Parts: sequence; C-alpha cells; structure tokens
Amino acid sequence: MLYIEVTSKLGKHIRITKRYWDYIVSKHESIMGLEEQIKETLKNPAYVRLSKEDNEVYLYYAAYGKYFVCVVCRHLNGDGFIITAYLTDSIKKGVTIYEAD
Repeated sequence: MLYIEVTSKLGKHIRITKRYWDYIVSKHESIMGLEEQIKETLKNPAYVRLSKEDNEVYLYYAAYGKYFVCVVCRHLNGDGFIITAYLTDSIKKGVTIYEAD
C-alpha cells in the first residue's frame, strides 16, 4: 500500500510504501513525522544532485531549520521510489541536476 506518492520537480512519479517508510524511519529517527517535508522536498527542492555511484539515483535537498532534508530516489523511466531519507548538515558533492533560483 502506497504511503507517499508525489510527482517530483523532475517530473518523476515518486512513491514509497508505509512498510518501507517505517524501515527508513527505524534507521533515521530524525525524519520521523516529516512526511510532508519529504513530499515538499521532492516537489520543490533547493538542489537535486546525481549520485556519484549510480546514475539512476538522485538526491533531492531542501532546507529544514539548520539542516537539509535529503531524499534519495531511484528513477526508472517515468517512475521512481524513495531509497532513503535523512537530515544532513551538508550537500554531497556531485553533478547538479537542478538548482532553485
């Protein structure tokens, strides 16, 4: 059953199930309760970077207090899914795919 479903800034239909969301939260407790922020990060990121390890993996970043929310997604054709999400104090180096004005 889908838990989060949103069209990203890059036009990808991104989704995650409740079961997998709970798994991510068990690893990154700081994102507990941030589902709306996750959706907003995907729709209106400050930056989107391409993973250095996998050219189908994108890192979406948006400011959140003194941190950034990072939502890591795999894109497959027009769709995608969330691999993980976490709070970070820095943006990983890599190829910038999108940067907000």
